[in-house]
Amino acid sequence: MGRVFNFSAGPAALPVSVLERARDEMVDYQNSGMSVMEMSHRSKEYMAIIAKAEALVRKLMGIPKNYHVLFQQGGATMQFTTVPMNLISDPSTQSADYINTGSWSKKAIKEAKKQFANVRVAATSEEVNFSRIPTQDELKLNPESTYVHMTTNNTIFGTEFHYTPDTGSVPLVADMSSNILSRKLDVSRFGIIYAGAQKNLGPSGVTLVVVRDDLVGRNDGLPLMADYKAQAEKESMLNTPPTYAIYILGLVLEWMESKGGVEAMEKINIRKAAKLYSAIDASGFYGCPTQVESRSRMNIPFTLKDDGLNAAFLEQAKGAGLVTLKGHRSVGGMRASIYNAMPEEGVDALISFMQDFERKNG
Repeated sequence: MGRVFNFSAGPAALPVSVLERARDEMVDYQNSGMSVMEMSHRSKEYMAIIAKAEALVRKLMGIPKNYHVLFQQGGATMQFTTVPMNLISDPSTQSADYINTGSWSKKAIKEAKKQFANVRVAATSEEVNFSRIPTQDELKLNPESTYVHMTTNNTIFGTEFHYTPDTGSVPLVADMSSNILSRKLDVSRFGIIYAGAQKNLGPSGVTLVVVRDDLVGRNDGLPLMADYKAQAEKESMLNTPPTYAIYILGLVLEWMESKGGVEAMEKINIRKAAKLYSAIDASGFYGCPTQVESRSRMNIPFTLKDDGLNAAFLEQAKGAGLVTLKGHRSVGGMRASIYNAMPEEGVDALISFMQDFERKNG
């Protein structure tokens, strides 16, 4: 079987050229006589790999000098705990605001509450099954909060922030796991950005953390692996980092740079999403449960007019080389995740299949 178009929400598709390069360098990386997986993370060869990955992150995201770039483990889920551990110094008096836009926001809130009690939900769209993003006017933010937390894109419900919340002088913390480097942003508007790599950056196993200098070292006595200060001082080398995942992440970033960087990616992502949403909206057979102004460019849920056709749709789509389209159980229907590495031809192929399926079953 040849390559398929993989619409998985994560781990997600990687650029074919990246996979091919990794294949070619698998056994002997640049005449080192060994695979990257076998290298000491202290070797000059590997130190060059991780240094280049950091440099590309900084360049592509436009990260100011007063931010640390860390390559961590434990996924975004670990950051749900690490953020409050690092930022909350006095759990009895300090509080944090969380914007609840879906399942991953809920999990972040739950983990934060384990660390301290004063977690406030500043806004939520749960009453409409998270089908939209709260507006700036709906955010009930406490100006005395230690930080404000948001999830910038919601894989399950297919919603995305198309604005950066104004939090005043309160640091904004963002889980960008599913839309990082898919659109331009001003990093200086955020105190902390974190993202699991397995959607837009690379394979699972490495988590990117971008943290402003003044938010590092607030608390002493933290577990080393959860201490931003300790991790920053050792430049992500406190222990053996996920070496191969960072290597692949670096290759993905090189691929992005070769395509024109974030600005070019955003234009392509806007075009891909517009095509698919237009096909859905023009049909009486398919529907999209998310409100138009909140629609994600990365994760597009859609339903069929008859749920009884779902199994046939998925089976026939797989036969056409279109896989991992089943929607999350909380939304139902289908979901097409079209991250940076999803080529435009993949979206075109999906639209063509959807139109053909509608002709035969509508």
